[in-house]
Amino acid sequence: MNKIILILKREYLTRVKKKSFIIMTILGPILMAALMILPAFLADWSDATEKRIAVLDETGWFLEKFKDQDNIKFYHVFEGLESEKEVALYKKGDLLLYIPLPELNVPVNAQLFSTKQPGLSVTAYIKSVMRQEVENRKLLASGIDPELIKASKAKINLSTIKVDEAGIETKSNTEVEVGLAIFAGIMIYFFIFMFGVQVLKGVMEEKSSRIVEVIISSVKPFQLMMGKIIGIAMVGLTQFLLWIVLTGIFLLIFMLGFMGDSGSALEMMGQQNQLMQQAGEGGIDKFMLVAEVLNSTNFTVMIFSFIFYFLGGYLLYSSLFAAIGGAVDQDADTQQFMMPVSIPLIFSVAMSGVIINQPDSALSVWLSMIPFTSPVTMMMRIPFGVPVWQLWLSMALLILGFITTTWIAGKIYKTGILMYGKKVGYQEIWKWIRG
Repeated sequence: MNKIILILKREYLTRVKKKSFIIMTILGPILMAALMILPAFLADWSDATEKRIAVLDETGWFLEKFKDQDNIKFYHVFEGLESEKEVALYKKGDLLLYIPLPELNVPVNAQLFSTKQPGLSVTAYIKSVMRQEVENRKLLASGIDPELIKASKAKINLSTIKVDEAGIETKSNTEVEVGLAIFAGIMIYFFIFMFGVQVLKGVMEEKSSRIVEVIISSVKPFQLMMGKIIGIAMVGLTQFLLWIVLTGIFLLIFMLGFMGDSGSALEMMGQQNQLMQQAGEGGIDKFMLVAEVLNSTNFTVMIFSFIFYFLGGYLLYSSLFAAIGGAVDQDADTQQFMMPVSIPLIFSVAMSGVIINQPDSALSVWLSMIPFTSPVTMMMRIPFGVPVWQLWLSMALLILGFITTTWIAGKIYKTGILMYGKKVGYQEIWKWIRG
């Protein structure tokens, strides 16, 4: 055990002291914080350019119907198409909306002339205004007041309430749960592969440089493999926790440094409240529902499960990756073994659509029990609520799967780590396992 701890310390300290680890530990949170902050800045920056649209309406239906938006200004013109196009596009740099006089009674066609791509928001607004006006005139022609149609419309708010075995009711929201499920599953998949491959590369480097021959003279191959696997696992867990802490710090610094003083923050909160009121009670209800769902989500279980399934899945797959690294000499030879080992993990990600749509189906339950697929599948199911017995059974099976794969990987590693210059196939690996 002492030798495993020594190897663990060596793997951990040599990796955390590398410049690449330090750079990625700092750069990772900056990138994650930027992904949360930059979209708002880019959205404001992209909308900063005001678009002016000249409206040439030969029908007269849409006079004063196009209202100015935040960065879209409308004005009407009345000359011929060619002359107005020349003035608007080439002299003023504006856009030209041309609504021709239809051959029939209803103008449903229009043309938007622009020297640059107008943008989806512009075309969507124009279509909505024209569609609304045409529909209103059709209703009036049929003797129907459009206001009656508008008043008859109803918005249905469907809230999902989960009732557990104890009869306790909690509100849920499918959109929020789907977001948490996808995020958790993808992160587990990403970390298992990223740090599992590091084990494979580390074993291959030691084998190709013949350093392993010196190490094996002092420790057993199994001790070397376990020390390397657990050491890199601790590196991954350290980096993950630092990412969470540093991302929170960077976001806090941004909010304090760029959002202004408390008065500005209060003003921003007031603006957000006003926007929600303008959106209507439905928008406020939806906002409150999402807040209630986030408050009712047991993040303690989420974080504990994430750490457990990350470590369990990593230990299971990294033991197999270590065996592959010990059995081959070159990167090209790893492909024939990497694909069969990786298929279950890739399959669990490919089935994410089925898991999210039917988290309680027999397929989802079985995939969350099989050790090779449970790290991703179970993390996708947890936001929707998983029976406690299924969670404990899945964890127990994952531990059992890790012990089994470690035993198999140890037999492969013990024989293959000292073999050089020989192409290894599945038949020979099977002999190593049996022997």
